[in-house]
Amino acid sequence: MKLFVIAAVLAVAAAAPSSYKPEYKAPSYPAPRYPAPAYPAPAYPAPAYNKDNKYADITITSQSDERNLDGSSQWSYAQSDYTTREESQVQKKMQGVTYDSYGKESYGEVLGNTNKGSSYWVSPEGQKFTLTWTADEAGFQPKGDHLPVAPVHEYELPVAPVHEYELPVAPALPYSRTGPGY
Repeated sequence: MKLFVIAAVLAVAAAAPSSYKPEYKAPSYPAPRYPAPAYPAPAYPAPAYNKDNKYADITITSQSDERNLDGSSQWSYAQSDYTTREESQVQKKMQGVTYDSYGKESYGEVLGNTNKGSSYWVSPEGQKFTLTWTADEAGFQPKGDHLPVAPVHEYELPVAPVHEYELPVAPALPYSRTGPGY
């Protein structure tokens, strides 16, 4: 009840007209006048954006971007020409080089990113391309039917010849090592 009475008194005090009249008036200054520049205006026209844009009819049809508190994220987009791209990344503890505040290098546990994603697009000739990739501690590993492939090793390696030798028999020694000193 006391709180209600205090709130009501404050509301009445705030609504009452004030008899305070400020004596201070802020000074007014005239606008500065600058002389016209002595050099001519540029001779080239301002750029006309979207003038010769041959991709003006391609628009983004969907887009998403998600960032998580654990450092992971994923994003994607799709365009009206059926081009798509999506990627995700996760922070992961791995072994690597670390530096202390003095710049000393040491090997230990570090946080790194592992990424994976895919893209799809259609070439101007109508060929469809799909590319998927992974990037982690093993490096960047792209996969796609359009990527070149290393040739397959099809021939047999030569085998070193094997020769059988008979080792000579050691001659008998004239003395024996079975005496008391041995």
